[in-house]
Amino acid sequence: MTQSKNFSYTEPSYSQARDTGRLRELRHFLHNRLIDAMEEEGIHLLKDPQLLEQKLNELIADIRPKLNPALSSDEKNLIRQQIMQELTGMGPISDLMNETDITDILINGPDEIWVDKNGRLTRTNLQFDNERHLRLFLDRILGVQGRQLDARQPMVDARLPDGSRLHAIIPPLCEIGPIVSIRRFHSEKLTAGQLVNKGFLNQKMMDFLQLSVAAGINIVIAGSASAGKTTLLNVISGFIPSSERIVTVEETAELQLNHPHVIPLESRHVNSEGYGAVTLSDLVRNALRMRADRIVVGEVRGIEVLDMLQAMNVGHDGSLTTLHANSPKDVISRMETLALMGDSGFSRGAIQQMIAASIQLIVQVMRFRDGSRRIVSISELVRHDDSNEIRELFTFRHDSNNTLDTISGKHISLGKPTELANKVAAKGYTSKQFNDLLQAESLC
Repeated sequence: MTQSKNFSYTEPSYSQARDTGRLRELRHFLHNRLIDAMEEEGIHLLKDPQLLEQKLNELIADIRPKLNPALSSDEKNLIRQQIMQELTGMGPISDLMNETDITDILINGPDEIWVDKNGRLTRTNLQFDNERHLRLFLDRILGVQGRQLDARQPMVDARLPDGSRLHAIIPPLCEIGPIVSIRRFHSEKLTAGQLVNKGFLNQKMMDFLQLSVAAGINIVIAGSASAGKTTLLNVISGFIPSSERIVTVEETAELQLNHPHVIPLESRHVNSEGYGAVTLSDLVRNALRMRADRIVVGEVRGIEVLDMLQAMNVGHDGSLTTLHANSPKDVISRMETLALMGDSGFSRGAIQQMIAASIQLIVQVMRFRDGSRRIVSISELVRHDDSNEIRELFTFRHDSNNTLDTISGKHISLGKPTELANKVAAKGYTSKQFNDLLQAESLC
């Protein structure tokens, strides 16, 4: 990877003092002295940040007269902040974790830290001291959750205190060193109006999705990584009537549904002895026993797709899920493939029929090369002549003057009839309003 020439990351202001080799050695020395103090005075030092900082200030005051040249005020503040971040925070990436417009932090060994900021990957000038420093960082983060990363378990998933998701993998699975991927999840929730204002979709499409969700239409949101699938799912969950009970099923809890009655279920990996695994399929089947009005599967990626389809087909109308796929057609073929991977005994034809009976809408989202994210298609899935037909209802049309750095265009409805109007009417909603949203628009 090469560093972008158009985008650069500004190092946090606290780093105005240069983190030279001399300062790194001093930081290591003080860090070790603090660890010794914990052994002598008790682990309660680590549990009390104020007491810990007081002890650190004492150590700095004790060593400053012995240094030549003396520490400047900026260097002293830098060392203090870095050591506190090492012991109680996120180490070198602490400031990145505080930036709300960073969606991913990617650590490629100790010397490279990249961020996804405003949809663009950019290399920062931050780094860990060495591979041991990075491994100690991971051990501290994972140890709190009872997880470990070693030769027996060389890759791991974990959730950080702020809800962000961490994935780490180490040699021999990756020869360049420990690789860490952190997907950020912010407490601030986007609203439907904000998505419209950002151009993610237009108001007519949002009204269409609102009516579809409220009326119990089963929806799959598809797209590539970081395309906005989970963001859209969180927003449209707010259209589910507040009187209904939702059970969510996820591998790692990421959803922040805008609804008052949500029961979150999270799968569990095997422990160090190889026992205790709880799969997504287990959780989907369990959700059927929990009096759920709707089941939301954060992402289907395995044989649990069959359990999800059966749940959608036995009374859990209005269920939602996301899937990695590049087009609505790929959604159908991928669901078929995942379902056939299990030992269910169903034929391909039976699975195709089950998909058509369970899924009514496919919402395709995409991240463009300029970093923008949009819905590019909303399609209806219908069954005709023993085959599944995808009927596109809304699409995104590109402008003719697009450049490499700027993508613009217009969301339009295609004016095609839909069989969903009858289902909406059966739920007590006005089918005319539904059909009005699908009226074709002028391209001018």
